[in-house]
Amino acid sequence: MGKKVVLGVLVVLLGVFFILDISVGSIRIPIGTTLDVLLGDVEVKETWRYIILNYRLPKAIVAVLVGVALSISGLLMQTLFRNPMAESYVLGISSGASLGVAILILGSSLLPTAFVALFTSSYGIALISVLGSLGLLFLVLLVSNTVRNTVTVLIVGLMFGSFANAIVSILTYFSSAEQLKRFAFWSLGSLGNLSWDVILLFGVVVFIGVFGSLLLIRSLDAMLLGDNYASSMGVNVKKARNLIILVTSLLAGVSTAFVGPIAFIGLAVPHIARLLLKVSSHRYLIISTALLGGVIMLICDMLTQIKGEQFLLPINAVTSIFGAPIVIWLILRRKV
Repeated sequence: MGKKVVLGVLVVLLGVFFILDISVGSIRIPIGTTLDVLLGDVEVKETWRYIILNYRLPKAIVAVLVGVALSISGLLMQTLFRNPMAESYVLGISSGASLGVAILILGSSLLPTAFVALFTSSYGIALISVLGSLGLLFLVLLVSNTVRNTVTVLIVGLMFGSFANAIVSILTYFSSAEQLKRFAFWSLGSLGNLSWDVILLFGVVVFIGVFGSLLLIRSLDAMLLGDNYASSMGVNVKKARNLIILVTSLLAGVSTAFVGPIAFIGLAVPHIARLLLKVSSHRYLIISTALLGGVIMLICDMLTQIKGEQFLLPINAVTSIFGAPIVIWLILRRKV
């Protein structure tokens, strides 16, 4: 199939699975009824209308935003380090975001009383998460400029992640049961329970990140062949790296803040997009990766719902089950 055909199919799949995701749940709602509610039909049963508009629709929107954010951040990381195993989770960026959130949630007792409500709000958590991911990514990039072996960079990224996790462990030791429970639920990942104000903020940040990545298409394509080649093409490599860092931290950090750490999406989705399009141009890869990330997150969200049960499986567990076999398959094919 041609590139435009693949993109068209992904757009259709995104719409189809978006509707299916809203229809699936412990209470089965017919797809036709779901469409009627979304189109503003006032004659639909009020209970179904409330479930769709106040729970399932926000959750589906968040799933798409998370898929887009993590997939594009993974693509940018793989291009920046020219390593197919690079992504925000593997390089410890998500651990940096988790550390920031842990400091707020588990260390809130150390904060002045007047600032507790401010810093532990959704907006405060989002800010500290982005700052945490940004700080850890800068450390990884500093190492990458010192050591040319990309395998070493990945190992150092994992070590930074382990260091951040160690600090989190220390914080958990001194935390109360209520704080531990809140952080544990956050760590499992959840696409629900976000207000429309937070979703709007999330959407704005993701839009800025996607727009920023599109502005970097020329630099990203040039950097695939090395810094020297990019410089010969007139690309300011240092500026491009800083912008890639900023966009990646923004996308990965805000996603981790609002839904918790979600593994493997940023690693697996860009590879699937490359296999589908068979191109290296970021003009197509960014769009296809974003669409595919949204589709896969919607599928994973549907899989979290056990038929006939009221509870949901942790979204992080489902994405790991989905992504880990793909990574193993890539390694066995010696593509990495």
